[in-house]
Amino acid sequence: MSIFEALMMLGFGLAWPFNIYRSIKTKTAAGKSFLFMITIELAYICGMIHKILYSFDLVFWLYVLNFLMVLTDIILMVRNTRIDVYRKYRRQILEKRAAVHK
Repeated sequence: MSIFEALMMLGFGLAWPFNIYRSIKTKTAAGKSFLFMITIELAYICGMIHKILYSFDLVFWLYVLNFLMVLTDIILMVRNTRIDVYRKYRRQILEKRAAVHK
C-alpha cells in the first residue's frame, strides 16, 4: 500500500462532505458541472479496477467511499437542478401575472 496514494484519497475525501452539505443547504445546482462530476466518478472507477486487478489493499475502500460521496452529490445536483427549473418557471409565471395586472 502506498501511503501517498492513501493520503491523496483521504485529501480528496475530505472535500466531498463539505460539498454535499453545501448542496443540501443551498438547494441549487448553480456552480456545479455534471460533466466534471461524471469525470471524477469515472476516475474513481478506474482506480477501483486497478486496485482489484493489480494491487488490492485498504486504499480500495477509500476509492469506494469517495465514489459514493460523489454519487451522493450527483443525486443532489439532479434534485437541485429540478428545484432550480421549478423556481425559474414559477418566477416567469409570477412576472407574467404582474405584467397583466399593471
